Amino acid sequence: MAPGGGPGSPALFWVSPLLPRCPQYSPRVPVPAQVSPGVFWVSPFLPKCPQPRLGVPITPRCRQPRFRCPQARLRVSFPVLVSPAPFWCPHHTQVSPAPFLVSPAPFWRPHHTRPSPQAAMPVEPLVCPHTATRVSSVLNRDVKHFGKQHLFDGSEETCWNSDQGTSQWVTLDFPRPVKVSQLHIQFQGGFSSRLCTLEGCRTGEELVKISELYPQDSHAMQRFQVQETVLDKLKITFGSSTDFFGRVVVYHLGVLGERL
Repeated sequence: MAPGGGPGSPALFWVSPLLPRCPQYSPRVPVPAQVSPGVFWVSPFLPKCPQPRLGVPITPRCRQPRFRCPQARLRVSFPVLVSPAPFWCPHHTQVSPAPFLVSPAPFWRPHHTRPSPQAAMPVEPLVCPHTATRVSSVLNRDVKHFGKQHLFDGSEETCWNSDQGTSQWVTLDFPRPVKVSQLHIQFQGGFSSRLCTLEGCRTGEELVKISELYPQDSHAMQRFQVQETVLDKLKITFGSSTDFFGRVVVYHLGVLGERL
């Protein structure tokens, strides 16, 4: 006997909480799947509602039904296409009753939106040879070995090494407006910053805080998503250094986004 069925009921399928019952459902009707004709298209392959309601339109596409996944905590509202195949639960791989199938094409969760063309725009490195870069300090003023140019040379052997101090920083002046969306940074373990503050502004304006990042004390590359901001100047302040003397060592600094 199929679950949900009564004595003498067909074992072809069973009632699932994913499917609505017939609006005139009666427990005495010996058909376990009490399906409303107002929601699902009745075809020769599917059992008709044993007590159909007159005047309810029969259509192959429902208007906006609401299904409840047995193992989900949210209600899902979406357009449904019906065919004589299993109904696929979007949250799990299990299949509920055999007569119906939800096409994955029109399926959308209520809190999801279609991606806009702007959101799909690929990011690109924003630092170029025309970007003016300044740093707070260089260890022993040895610009050749520890200067700011090593932040962007892509080499794993070179780095910017700051001198001692309570707060170190890097400023970038871009030749044209940019929209910053990501920050990639690689420290040397033991000489990293527990707090990175990003500030930005347009030309002629005052710096405004954009984001606060909390990197790990690690030599691995760390990637951060930041609030998208249009700016001409970006300042990255490294506070709370893991080094006792406040030194910061950065092997790679990447600012990604979109050139405007």
